[in-house]
Amino acid sequence: MKEGDKAPAFALKDQDGKEIRLADCAGKWVVFFFYPKADTPG
Repeated sequence: MKEGDKAPAFALKDQDGKEIRLADCAGKWVVFFFYPKADTPG
C-alpha cells in the first residue's frame, strides 16, 4: 500500500476479543496501531 490508498476490507479483534471490521468504522477517522505481541510487556 501507498500513502493515500484505501485500506482493504479486514476484521481484527480488540483488546476484549470483540471483532471489529473496518466497515464498522465507515465515516469516522480511525487509527489502527499494530505491534508484535512478543514486544509487549507481561
